[in-house]
Amino acid sequence: MSEGLTLDDLSVSLRALRLLAADFGHLPAPMVDVSTVYPDRLRLAFHYGLADFEAWREALGIAVDAVDHGTQGVGGRTRVLRVSVEYVGALVDLVAYADMPDPAPSGAAA
Repeated sequence: MSEGLTLDDLSVSLRALRLLAADFGHLPAPMVDVSTVYPDRLRLAFHYGLADFEAWREALGIAVDAVDHGTQGVGGRTRVLRVSVEYVGALVDLVAYADMPDPAPSGAAA
Protein backbone atom coordinates (compact mmCIF):
# COMPACT_ATOMS: atom_id res chain seq x y z
CA MET A 1 0.00 0.00 0.00
CA SER A 2 2.85 2.41 0.73
CA GLU A 3 4.42 2.00 -2.69
CA GLY A 4 4.21 5.26 -4.60
CA LEU A 5 3.07 7.39 -1.63
CA THR A 6 4.55 10.82 -1.22
CA LEU A 7 4.92 12.98 1.86
CA ASP A 8 1.81 14.83 0.66
CA ASP A 9 -0.11 11.57 1.12
CA LEU A 10 0.63 11.82 4.84
CA SER A 11 -0.68 15.37 5.07
CA VAL A 12 -3.79 14.50 7.10
CA SER A 13 -1.85 12.81 9.91
CA LEU A 14 0.97 15.35 9.77
CA ARG A 15 -1.50 18.25 9.93
CA ALA A 16 -3.10 16.64 12.99
CA LEU A 17 0.34 16.34 14.60
CA ARG A 18 1.15 19.97 13.83
CA LEU A 19 -2.13 21.18 15.33
CA LEU A 20 -1.79 18.95 18.39
CA ALA A 21 1.68 20.39 18.98
CA ALA A 22 0.34 23.93 18.64
CA ASP A 23 -2.77 23.40 20.78
CA PHE A 24 -1.38 21.00 23.38
CA GLY A 25 2.33 21.73 23.45
CA HIS A 26 2.22 21.87 27.25
CA LEU A 27 1.22 18.18 27.50
CA PRO A 28 3.72 15.34 27.98
CA ALA A 29 5.52 14.30 24.80
CA PRO A 30 4.40 10.95 23.38
CA MET A 31 6.16 8.56 21.07
CA VAL A 32 4.73 9.61 17.68
CA ASP A 33 4.04 7.21 14.83
CA VAL A 34 3.00 8.24 11.32
CA SER A 35 2.74 5.34 8.90
CA THR A 36 2.50 4.93 5.16
CA VAL A 37 0.40 1.82 5.83
CA TYR A 38 -2.34 3.96 7.44
CA PRO A 39 -1.63 7.46 6.08
CA ASP A 40 -4.62 9.11 7.79
CA ARG A 41 -3.76 7.73 11.23
CA LEU A 42 -1.55 9.25 13.92
CA ARG A 43 -0.47 7.13 16.88
CA LEU A 44 0.57 8.70 20.19
CA ALA A 45 2.06 6.15 22.60
CA PHE A 46 3.02 6.52 26.25
CA HIS A 47 5.44 3.98 27.74
CA TYR A 48 6.08 5.39 31.21
CA GLY A 49 2.79 5.02 33.02
CA LEU A 50 -0.80 6.07 32.56
CA ALA A 51 -0.78 9.68 33.77
CA ASP A 52 0.45 11.10 30.44
CA PHE A 53 -2.23 9.12 28.56
CA GLU A 54 -4.87 10.49 30.92
CA ALA A 55 -3.70 14.07 30.39
CA TRP A 56 -4.09 13.66 26.62
CA ARG A 57 -7.43 11.85 26.95
CA GLU A 58 -8.81 14.70 29.03
CA ALA A 59 -7.38 17.38 26.73
CA LEU A 60 -9.01 15.75 23.69
CA GLY A 61 -12.34 15.43 25.50
CA ILE A 62 -12.47 11.64 25.30
CA ALA A 63 -14.84 9.97 27.75
CA VAL A 64 -13.35 7.55 30.27
CA ASP A 65 -15.75 4.80 29.21
CA ALA A 66 -14.47 5.00 25.61
CA VAL A 67 -11.06 3.67 26.68
CA ASP A 68 -10.31 -0.02 26.09
CA HIS A 69 -8.42 -1.69 28.92
CA GLY A 70 -6.32 -4.81 28.50
CA THR A 71 -3.10 -6.57 29.35
CA GLN A 72 -0.25 -8.05 27.39
CA GLY A 73 2.98 -9.88 27.95
CA VAL A 74 3.80 -13.00 29.89
CA GLY A 75 1.15 -13.43 32.57
CA GLY A 76 -0.51 -10.14 31.62
CA ARG A 77 2.18 -8.10 33.38
CA THR A 78 1.68 -5.00 31.23
CA ARG A 79 -1.47 -2.92 31.39
CA VAL A 80 -2.56 -1.40 28.06
CA LEU A 81 -5.02 1.45 27.50
CA ARG A 82 -6.25 2.31 23.99
CA VAL A 83 -8.65 4.82 22.52
CA SER A 84 -9.12 6.48 19.14
CA VAL A 85 -10.63 9.82 18.26
CA GLU A 86 -11.03 11.78 15.05
CA TYR A 87 -9.08 15.03 15.10
CA VAL A 88 -9.00 17.42 12.11
CA GLY A 89 -9.71 14.54 9.74
CA ALA A 90 -7.12 12.11 11.13
CA LEU A 91 -7.75 9.11 13.33
CA VAL A 92 -5.62 9.69 16.43
CA ASP A 93 -4.84 6.56 18.44
CA LEU A 94 -3.74 7.03 22.04
CA VAL A 95 -2.01 4.01 23.59
CA ALA A 96 -0.46 3.66 27.04
CA TYR A 97 1.59 0.90 28.59
CA ALA A 98 2.31 0.45 32.29
CA ASP A 99 3.55 -2.31 34.55
CA MET A 100 0.82 -4.06 36.47
CA PRO A 101 1.21 -3.57 40.21
CA ASP A 102 2.41 -6.61 42.13
CA PRO A 103 -0.52 -8.31 43.80
CA ALA A 104 -0.75 -7.89 47.57
CA PRO A 105 0.51 -10.93 49.47
CA SER A 106 -2.26 -13.14 50.74
CA GLY A 107 -2.65 -16.05 53.11
CA ALA A 108 0.37 -17.16 55.12
CA ALA A 109 2.70 -14.82 53.19
CA ALA A 110 0.83 -11.74 54.40
